[in-house]
Amino acid sequence: MVEVEKLTKYYGRLAAIKDVSFRVESGEIVGFLGPNGAGKTTTMRILTCFSPASSGKAVILGLDARDDSMQIRQRLGYLPENVPLYGWMRVRSYLEFVAQAKAESSAIRRDEVDRVAEAAGISEVMGRPIRQLSKGFRQRVGLAQALIGDPPLLILDEPTIGLDPKQIREIRQLIKGFSRNRTVILSTHILPEVSQICDRVIIINRGTIVAEDTPANLIQSHGKLSRCQLVVAAQEHEVKQLLTDFGGVSSVRLTSEADEGKVAALIETAAETDLCPALARAVTEKGWDLFELRRIHASLEDVFIDLVTEEAEEDTSAGETEGKEVA
Repeated sequence: MVEVEKLTKYYGRLAAIKDVSFRVESGEIVGFLGPNGAGKTTTMRILTCFSPASSGKAVILGLDARDDSMQIRQRLGYLPENVPLYGWMRVRSYLEFVAQAKAESSAIRRDEVDRVAEAAGISEVMGRPIRQLSKGFRQRVGLAQALIGDPPLLILDEPTIGLDPKQIREIRQLIKGFSRNRTVILSTHILPEVSQICDRVIIINRGTIVAEDTPANLIQSHGKLSRCQLVVAAQEHEVKQLLTDFGGVSSVRLTSEADEGKVAALIETAAETDLCPALARAVTEKGWDLFELRRIHASLEDVFIDLVTEEAEEDTSAGETEGKEVA
């Protein structure tokens, strides 16, 4: 469906992405993750034929992004980060305009607009000017325009940016529904969203791919720390002293989550270490009332932060070494 090989894009002397390679199979929902400035949007622009690569190759739907850009554009749906909506147009007029631009015949244009309106949940606002719509409905209009022509591939760049939790949930459900008969590439930095809807994750940082796998496998293979939550009835300084001196504990952070008279602590240990039984015994021996003691499993967000931090530390170390060698 999508094959990317050694894709590189320069803006002047700056390499926005460098030697990026990955595959997306038919029917997958793939999350394309990275911090701001990592190269996500640059990659999306190349895949949608909006901007050519400086070098490398991208094959989309069996077509070369450099040589067959017009054919690719007709066969994919794209939701950019900033949807190009025209506020003065009514929703139906806007979607008909997009259908015409995608070369949909006039005989089926109205039916196609009605189809995507129903799919995106905007049938009730088809007669309203776009400028009068809420942010959530405007985002739905953007999704509807991406669905025109029933494309086999959807590329969505930050589809839930700026939405409230309810709107995010609604858009997430729409994306899940879209994936039943098409492939979706979802570029975002909202990690919980990816964990819930993506089959596979690609993480990019500083223009290069740093990890690629299913969310579950990434969490299992990259989780460096194990965390547990402790809530006891005791004095703060006593709890902190016990945990700081406890063998196997990497760090301790007292939190403000506990009720009055209780102390809550977030404890970190090595990934393979489970200190909960030993901590329970220690608390009991102290005579403290134990209200909560549970392991907190690593999340995709933890993995993401670890990978990005690792790379930053490696770059800093390399820079220091080069400086010493030059000196």
